[in-house]
Amino acid sequence: MKIKDNSILITGGATGIGFALTETLVKAGNVVTICGRRQHKLEEARVKVPQLRTVVCDVSDKENREQLYEWVEKNLPGINILINNAGIQRAIDFSKGIEALTIGENETEINFTAPIHLAAHFIPLLLKQSEAAIINVSSGLGFVPMAVMPVYCATKAGLHSFTLSLRHQLRNTSVKVFEVIPPRIATALGREPDQISGGIPPTEVATAVMEALENNEYEIAVGGARDLVDGSRTDPEQMFKNLNQWW
Repeated sequence: MKIKDNSILITGGATGIGFALTETLVKAGNVVTICGRRQHKLEEARVKVPQLRTVVCDVSDKENREQLYEWVEKNLPGINILINNAGIQRAIDFSKGIEALTIGENETEINFTAPIHLAAHFIPLLLKQSEAAIINVSSGLGFVPMAVMPVYCATKAGLHSFTLSLRHQLRNTSVKVFEVIPPRIATALGREPDQISGGIPPTEVATAVMEALENNEYEIAVGGARDLVDGSRTDPEQMFKNLNQWW
């Protein structure tokens, strides 16, 4: 996969992993458009990377997703890479009932439904290009769940499954399908106000992605996420116990 001269759309591209990918891809010689829910965050990103194009879009909203596709179809006819990066992470205690699930933002819509719908929208455009890609950002917790964040982990597991099937469906086309599997990252994961959690810098993920794209390595497990991926395939029960021993 070429790593320059691409036209790229990144969801959630103003912060965290999305912005690290944005900076790295622009420096490599790509045209990058990012979308996000918060106008001020998009403006901050454009101050840092003036070449950016930005679009306000809440990918959890069906109409917003449709409007994003229409905008891209009109303004970015040469788009050849879609990066489904937008995500939200919540701790939910189901012993507290339905309110614990519904009181916050909808992880299912943002983390799972949106990438599926955006793929369905954009694949016809991507198929027009001689070389194209969809890059889905899942998580090591999609392979070994952390019980305190059950919905987040389930959505990322679902995204992993969807990515495998999509890659198989598109195997004889010009569209390659990659999966980025980060470990814990120093990012706010969409929380407001921005509360950065501990973890590796997002730039480490961006560097790993660039190397994997160039070598057509479709499963990109970064740092400690590789241990979770490997453990899920060798001794899943023990990995689950290890990850959840303190909760």
